Amino acid sequence: MSDTTGKFEELVNIVQRLRAPDGCPWDREQTNASLLPYFLEEAYEMIESVDNENWSELKEEVGDLLLHAVLQAVIAAENDHFTIEGSIKNINEKLVRRHPHVFGDAQADAAFHAKQNWEVAKHEEKNRKSRLDGVPVTLPALIRAQRLQQKASYAGFDWDKVEEVWAKIHEEIQELKEAQSNNSKKHVEEEIGDVLFAVVNLARFLDIPAEDALRKTNKKFTTRFAQVEEELKKRGKNVEDSSLEEMDEIWN
Repeated sequence: MSDTTGKFEELVNIVQRLRAPDGCPWDREQTNASLLPYFLEEAYEMIESVDNENWSELKEEVGDLLLHAVLQAVIAAENDHFTIEGSIKNINEKLVRRHPHVFGDAQADAAFHAKQNWEVAKHEEKNRKSRLDGVPVTLPALIRAQRLQQKASYAGFDWDKVEEVWAKIHEEIQELKEAQSNNSKKHVEEEIGDVLFAVVNLARFLDIPAEDALRKTNKKFTTRFAQVEEELKKRGKNVEDSSLEEMDEIWN
């Protein structure tokens, strides 16, 4: 038995003990659904640790996510839905099946072709009607937009050159300006969506995760705004009694 196998079995045993009749009251009352908010929180904490390149923190967050995966499986097993062994068996088989360029005779000389093989296999396995099926509607909008665009690209529906993507962005911005001049809020909303979708497409084309880019810009904005507030505080002022010109001067 490898150390990894032993440690994983220990984790499963600990979770089962926590769920036992004489275990932890909080763990015992959890359901698959009640754990979801905590799971999302842990996932975002892991994202933050990656952004910060905090490897000790990432180590902890990976463990927290493993705990949630095991908790979900243990609760499911208690209700006779499936077992964690079944989940592991499924993912092992899926990884082999969807990597024919590694475990079979298919060829994939680049990451794009490898992902293309994965998408084709997944589409056939799930017996889906559309190549865009299977992207959760609950994903954050930027992530979902980029995933939809990726899936369309793997199916051959994509721009040939980045200049074409830029042209589409300029086209959508012009349509947004026209919608604004017509004072139709509904039309403006639609065109803003089109502009955002086009910009996300540029990010995808340049291999930049749009959600990551915006999250980092949010962080940059909050950091710089906090610096403005701190400088105003040194001057005995706050943002409410400061002019835009003064705040802009500090910002720049």
